[in-house]
Amino acid sequence: MLWDNGGVESTTRTQVLIAGGGPAGATAAWHLANAGIEVTVLEKTAYPREKVCGDGLTPQAVREMDLMGIPHAAEDGWQRIRGLRLVAGGRAVEVPWPKTQTWPDHALVRSRNDFDEILANHARAAGATILERHSVTTVLRAEDGAVNGLRAELLDGRGRKTGEFRDFHAPIVIAADGNSTRTAVSAGLAKRDDRPMGVAVRAYYALPEDSPRRHDDWMESWLQLPDARGNLLPGYGWLFPLPDGTVNVGLGILDTSPQFGKLNYRSILKDWSGALTESWGLSEETRTSRILSAALPMGFNRTPQHVPGMLLVGDSAGMVSPFNGEGISFAMEAARMAADLAVTALQRPTAAGREAELSRYPVLTQETWGGHFALGTRFAELIGHPAVLKAALATGMRVAPLLRSVVQVMANLVDERGTAPVDRVVRLLESAVPAATTQGLAAGPRPDAPSPANVG
Repeated sequence: MLWDNGGVESTTRTQVLIAGGGPAGATAAWHLANAGIEVTVLEKTAYPREKVCGDGLTPQAVREMDLMGIPHAAEDGWQRIRGLRLVAGGRAVEVPWPKTQTWPDHALVRSRNDFDEILANHARAAGATILERHSVTTVLRAEDGAVNGLRAELLDGRGRKTGEFRDFHAPIVIAADGNSTRTAVSAGLAKRDDRPMGVAVRAYYALPEDSPRRHDDWMESWLQLPDARGNLLPGYGWLFPLPDGTVNVGLGILDTSPQFGKLNYRSILKDWSGALTESWGLSEETRTSRILSAALPMGFNRTPQHVPGMLLVGDSAGMVSPFNGEGISFAMEAARMAADLAVTALQRPTAAGREAELSRYPVLTQETWGGHFALGTRFAELIGHPAVLKAALATGMRVAPLLRSVVQVMANLVDERGTAPVDRVVRLLESAVPAATTQGLAAGPRPDAPSPANVG
């Protein structure tokens, strides 16, 4: 390579440049490449790589996979899931995914170690360039201040910094680098403190060879977490079975909980796993991985989602549902929106015309999920009060039709123009929440907003 005196290689140019090769970045890259756009993705790590996640792909995410033509048969290593099993107060209620006009009636489980690489390879097959071990350090700007590129430091085979940098330029940049948000931060976009934040902790456990859970086709969600002695722990938990006989076991806690930021989450996961021996055959002795944690940025917690030359997609924009901590489906759908707008924008003959097209992006995302995220934010505030959560569970776990509707709302599986009662009720609720408006969700952070506890 030829380097200038500053250690930066001569500029590489492309039509669209993406920071991050996870579900958001790889999905956007596939849609762009499939449309004939020259796209380059800068990925910090190398595939396959581990990510802190529940590994669950909701029907919303399955729909995005179907639109991309990604096969997901059981013989190809996918675990098909027909619904959600909710556990609380000694009761377990199985709620199948609803049949709707919009969404598939099943979900999937696949480890992020596999899933992200599958998406990346799919994008490459469509013609996208994905450069691994390229760690984005900062945005680059044109003379008028618009973002027009990214600078990346090259990492060696062990992920260590080499001190060598490459500059990449493009008329459109997409920040899809997850909750590290390095690209957005370098562009001066601050986190909003009036949006909920969560933390997720997870590990993998091996199921006994003779366990009937090896063929379980339900995602299990514990709305109350007991330890081995029956004492309640803070947060909610999940068990998502994988086709290889392991289970992704994790817990989440919101910053609306009074215990947030004050707990040893790894110890809580260990305590809870001790309560799973009887029902799942799991314990600390069956754990096969490290216990890892990550922050969950929720409810559009970083705005604006568009600045001249750049769009924010996925976790970098806080596109995680406050209802359930799920973000992959929103990241993939937002990536498709961003890619479609980028294709149209590149057809405009002027920079002003291009920006006019890109400026539609935050309007589209807010019209699509603004109400859902606003309701989720209110939900997060309410369940932060233990008495409210206890009363809600006492009612909900005993009224199956109510529980089915709640799950449908929390999973964002409501038909936008549907006529079913749950569709109409959700539209009514969303219209009654002021923060669901485009103006409310696009506004900057409140200067008097309290800061959430540190989850780093």
